[in-house]
Amino acid sequence: MQKHTEAATPRSTEAVPERLDWDDLRYFLEVARVGRATAAARRLGVDYTTVARRIRALEAALGTLLFDKSRADGFVLTGEGQRLMAYADAIESTVGSAYERLANSGQALSGQLRVAATEGFGASFLAPRLARFQANHPLINVELIAVPHFVSLSKREADLAVTIERPARGPYICTKLTDYRLKLYATPAYLQRHAPIRGVADLAGHRFVSYVEGLAFSQELLYLEHAVPGAQVVWRSTSVIAQHQAVRSGEAMGILPCFLARDDPALQVVLPDALSVTRTFWLYCVEEQRRLRRMSELWGFLRAEADAARALLLDEPTTG
Repeated sequence: MQKHTEAATPRSTEAVPERLDWDDLRYFLEVARVGRATAAARRLGVDYTTVARRIRALEAALGTLLFDKSRADGFVLTGEGQRLMAYADAIESTVGSAYERLANSGQALSGQLRVAATEGFGASFLAPRLARFQANHPLINVELIAVPHFVSLSKREADLAVTIERPARGPYICTKLTDYRLKLYATPAYLQRHAPIRGVADLAGHRFVSYVEGLAFSQELLYLEHAVPGAQVVWRSTSVIAQHQAVRSGEAMGILPCFLARDDPALQVVLPDALSVTRTFWLYCVEEQRRLRRMSELWGFLRAEADAARALLLDEPTTG
């Protein structure tokens, strides 16, 4: 009998998964998040040519253009790049979660956590508490970004954020962290130089500090004009810490967060029963990140700290 031999099926010449270097996705994600190959190279600890070569290799493996590149705009995701971004981001989160669950099982928590927060709350409230959290978990590297603007979690500028506006959309887990109050403060010296203030009507003609209206990153910050209509603002800043220092100079009054000004011996509250503003801090992170053990630990820690500091945040009498 004639022996039959089956011809080998020719391999496709199209891009196949074996040609895809998964490490190239890490380079792709960094460039997509920062928009510049030079900036991505700095974050990755490599040179520009390495990043550019990795992007070219990924585009060749996938057979598509992932970025539109120009000197003016940098690296801008194409439609295909945007679709890959969603998959690559999910892969990164899933691999990170799997690694933490398997590698750290039964071990101390480790890894990096970058927390973003509004400037005043981050610097005065979170900073000392995060330092304590890190001391209790020495293998976790904690970073705090305390800035007077919003930070993008989708671009991985931070892992977790505390903000004054709840995110309207996105793949986030979000919870109310705490309410907080703001009140009117001034120095005793300022108050002694002026007639007694017995009501809001007596504030006419007084000098105030406030935010720069066109540069305030949220409408939630423009509370002075609502609390004291027609207020004479003589000094403005985008920084609540700068406003605090301006009020301490004794040249004007200002509405400040109680967590920042309540325990300042240089200031005293004005019209505590008549003038009070309440705002809310929201705590949120990307949904996949919430599953990480170190994220869960920090999430619970911050909620417990906010609950324990209720008297400070809301300017309520302490108990016990």
